[in-house]
Amino acid sequence: MAKRKMPGNMGNMMKQVQKMQKDMMKKQGELEKREYEATAGGGAITAVVNGKKELVKIELNEEIVDPEDIEMLQDLIITSVNAAMLKAGEDSEKSMGKLTGGMNIPGMF
Repeated sequence: MAKRKMPGNMGNMMKQVQKMQKDMMKKQGELEKREYEATAGGGAITAVVNGKKELVKIELNEEIVDPEDIEMLQDLIITSVNAAMLKAGEDSEKSMGKLTGGMNIPGMF
């Protein structure tokens, strides 16, 4: 059975899809290396996450540590970590959206 050639437009489209996939993989690798920082409590707590949305660093000012009010400290940690994660997610969506022309490709980000 003879091989069928793809029509010109289909061949070009496949090349574009392959290029977009390659560009997206490269961008994903770049995003995973970035770090995102957020603070809470007026800068008393700083959380840093990477593009993989992993917590890589947390800093606490000594004056924020009050053994009588552990719940406030816990809330501030959660707030700062969630804010940093949000920054990482928004940056990923924005960067990938530029490559995909706004198409939402499931599983990519």
